[in-house]
Amino acid sequence: MRAIILAGGKGTRLAPYTTVLPKPLMPIGEMPILEIVIRQLQKKGFDDITLATGYLAELLMAYCGDGSKFGAKIDYSREERPLGTAGPIALVSNLNDTFLVMNGDLLTTIDYGAMLDYHRRRGALATIACYQRDVKIDLGVIEADEDNWVADYIEKPTYHYSVSMGIYLFEPQILNFIPKNERLDLPELVLKLMRSGEKVNIFNFDGYWLDIGRHDDYELAIEEFAKHKEAFLP
Repeated sequence: MRAIILAGGKGTRLAPYTTVLPKPLMPIGEMPILEIVIRQLQKKGFDDITLATGYLAELLMAYCGDGSKFGAKIDYSREERPLGTAGPIALVSNLNDTFLVMNGDLLTTIDYGAMLDYHRRRGALATIACYQRDVKIDLGVIEADEDNWVADYIEKPTYHYSVSMGIYLFEPQILNFIPKNERLDLPELVLKLMRSGEKVNIFNFDGYWLDIGRHDDYELAIEEFAKHKEAFLP
């Protein structure tokens, strides 16, 4: 199975670390987060992997090589200028069957095989992995009606949101919606599909998921991986 790992961003929120390392090579324990992702994908049959690179691509290529040390086949697609999160997909060749697209900086226990089965059962063109994020507001929230009278007063509420995990499954027809060599982000692609009358599928996941893009989250990922390594790499 094919997988595209998005690994071309500059990771500015993790500076100064990312001035010398691409974010996917940030170490979690004894290995980079990217290696954890690759080993998880390979275990579930996604062993034909393209790294969509840009920033510090040479370091990614030097570390991953042809993928043989992970039991996978790895090749590379390099953008000459930033193309967003969806734009690089159009540069990848031979996308002739269902394929996965994901960020290269995620620590998660998601079952990629289960997501693929669900995607196929639903007959979807696109499936987004989603996670519930709870956001607590430590203030009193006032809701007003149309005439500016208080309609409700909620003390320190918690709001629940379904957020994208940065993991997608697509059918090859998705390429018809991604112009080549033009910047396009994945949220824009999803809205483009909906405006064209396509239904976009959701795969709800309630296990562990963390994007290491911020310093606090990166430090938490290191702690969680050390405590529960067998959950991430069984």
